[in-house]
Amino acid sequence: DYLKKTGFKKVAIAVSGGIDSAIVTAIAADAIGAENVVGVALPSRYSSEGSISDAEDLCSRLGVELWKIPIEPGHSAFEEMLSEAFEGTEPGLSEENAQARIRGNIMMSIANKFGWLVLTTGNKSEMATGYATLYGDMAGAYAVIKDVPKTLVYELCEHRNKRGPRAPIPRAIIEKPPSAELRPDQLDEDSLPPYDQLDRVIHMYIEERISPDLIVKKELELGANGASEAIVRRIVRLIDINEYKRLQSPPGVKISGLAFGKDRRLPIASGWQR
Repeated sequence: DYLKKTGFKKVAIAVSGGIDSAIVTAIAADAIGAENVVGVALPSRYSSEGSISDAEDLCSRLGVELWKIPIEPGHSAFEEMLSEAFEGTEPGLSEENAQARIRGNIMMSIANKFGWLVLTTGNKSEMATGYATLYGDMAGAYAVIKDVPKTLVYELCEHRNKRGPRAPIPRAIIEKPPSAELRPDQLDEDSLPPYDQLDRVIHMYIEERISPDLIVKKELELGANGASEAIVRRIVRLIDINEYKRLQSPPGVKISGLAFGKDRRLPIASGWQR
């Protein structure tokens, strides 16, 4: 519907070999036909062989064309350009996010060249907590799963595979631990709470509008399966301080009772603390 109304015919998707880009690619192929979807694999020095082969397997099953553009030349150039300015500092988040921004730049360059539309692959859990890079993986025109929590992404993949005619999303993609692969041996849960806890707290705080104090109480009642008070407070703080990122994110599909954007209007910055 969005493509018809805006006049675009084809889309490009950064296919990482992860579950988010997998479900977005499957949705796009179902919606507009595989012939109108181009996957772009953008491996870095930290990308595993499994991620590359999983992206190839996914696109092969869906009948989607896959381009491979390694980002190492751009990554090395960025490091050299910034070496003097960053001299004497330890590598960290800035260096990791540079990779995502190189990828975002490449995707937008492809879109500009061919008149395509870039679909972003960030989910609601990432949008809520700011686990996304401005001008990197957030760069694009339409965010297909921005209102879909990570736990629901897994359910959607299982649902799509059951629909057939054969399972388009490889088991390896569904079963491997999620990772941004921006540093060696990185896993999402190194930076974020377990997704079952995270999504539960996000749902209560955003969609049910429950106060942090009451969320803490509800989570403690779950015993070992619940989030600690420290985790709840951290999630709430991440949601609050990342409003500025969400304001700059592409529009997307609304599926929940309360989606980020026009459903939830808050100041970008406030001196008031919960």
